[in-house]
Amino acid sequence: MKPLADRLKALELELHQPEVRRNPERLDVLLHDAFMEIGSSGAVHHKADTLAWMLAEHGTLTIHSDGFEVSELVPGVMLLTYQAVIADQRSGTSRRSLRSSLWLHTTRGWQMRFHQGTPLPGGD
Repeated sequence: MKPLADRLKALELELHQPEVRRNPERLDVLLHDAFMEIGSSGAVHHKADTLAWMLAEHGTLTIHSDGFEVSELVPGVMLLTYQAVIADQRSGTSRRSLRSSLWLHTTRGWQMRFHQGTPLPGGD
């Protein structure tokens, strides 16, 4: 499972890169059409909302992640968990969170179907 775990971690990290977050074609491939996210604020977002938000960021966020763990739930469905620190250059603030993502193996490859961020104490 190590090569698959490394592949999913790489896909998750790709979504953290400003150049990917500004690329609607790549985001369309990485995010499942039924994508749903529960943000750290508790708000629910779907694919269209998430794409619009990412495309409007203008590269002002830096995301540092570590502590990745990958678990196979059933064949073709993987759970990825980790911690992240998101720094906003515009406001000068940062926030820490626990993150979880569900990845599905589809005809388009591995796609993120669900993501959740849970705030941790600390940050600015």
